[in-house]
Amino acid sequence: MKTQYCLVNDNVKRNAIAFIQSIESNPRAPIVIDIREETRTDRQNRLLWPLLNDLSKQVTWYGEKLSDTEWKDLITVFVEMSNGTQQKSAPAIEGGGRVYFGVRTSKSSRKYMIDVIEAIYWFGTQQGVKFSESSKHRIEWAQRGGKYE
Repeated sequence: MKTQYCLVNDNVKRNAIAFIQSIESNPRAPIVIDIREETRTDRQNRLLWPLLNDLSKQVTWYGEKLSDTEWKDLITVFVEMSNGTQQKSAPAIEGGGRVYFGVRTSKSSRKYMIDVIEAIYWFGTQQGVKFSESSKHRIEWAQRGGKYE
């Protein structure tokens, strides 16, 4: 059995509560109820990668061109640190400095992804990136909180 409720109003919340109350409890076959923020949307994912691609094509970072995935790691570390979150890192193998672990955006909330997309846009603008036409439309969408008008 899999049932999901997206709590967008009090009516949905009441329906979720009623559903939970209707479930028979059974210690031999427990039901797991997982409450979390909604994860990123497919649209946010489709926005993320063109933006990262624009960075990878146009920005040289300390003498290196970075891949889309490397830019994602760099940006998510920036967002985490900007939000006051301690970013997980570890000493590199054989003393090569520190390795910072980026966030798995597939598990990120919609709000967090808006922060990531805005950080890409801010950073890219600072670096003189000319965002592709598809990226510009998607940036406008993200700035509206992922809503179409």
